[in-house]
Amino acid sequence: MYICLEGIDGSGKSTQIELLEKWLKEMGHTVEKVVEPTSSPVGILIREMLQEPQATDSHFQKVLALLFAADRMLLMDKIQQEESQNKIIISDRCFYSSMVYQSPSSWINEINKYIRKPDLVLLLDIDVDTAVSRCQGQDQFEKKSFLKEVRSKYLEIAKKHDFFVINANTGINMVHKNIKKVVAPHLGICDTGIL
Repeated sequence: MYICLEGIDGSGKSTQIELLEKWLKEMGHTVEKVVEPTSSPVGILIREMLQEPQATDSHFQKVLALLFAADRMLLMDKIQQEESQNKIIISDRCFYSSMVYQSPSSWINEINKYIRKPDLVLLLDIDVDTAVSRCQGQDQFEKKSFLKEVRSKYLEIAKKHDFFVINANTGINMVHKNIKKVVAPHLGICDTGIL
């Protein structure tokens, strides 16, 4: 199974992925964690470019969209290999990040048409002010006005693609509990009594 956690910068994805990985292992599952951008040469280039002042500009976004699509193609081999070994893949971001951070969506779909879509997507939805206060301010994407627009797009595609929306304003433990309640039935785990 391929599970993805999505959300704006500062929504708690990294923390929740660590907690989800630990819980799944405690439940006896073998887990592989992936992140976008990856540590491939393309992913490293993306990370460098995200620091650029023009990173949120329209033209620059198209360059980033192409790089993210290439980085994802490299990641697909790893995901396929891990799934063939019955591992659960949990991902910090996936294709849907490009749908909200870059545009136009028809073009994003086209350049990502060979990308494996997750089996389960959980959107960590958080108030933009809270998210900004958590960010380190290193990326141009961590600006309040930009994140408001991205959050709105996330909520829009969440409805369209049947994401599970998790309120990420409730604190780390409650968010983790709510994630477990969503994931458990998809893996045949009884969700009664999840703490």
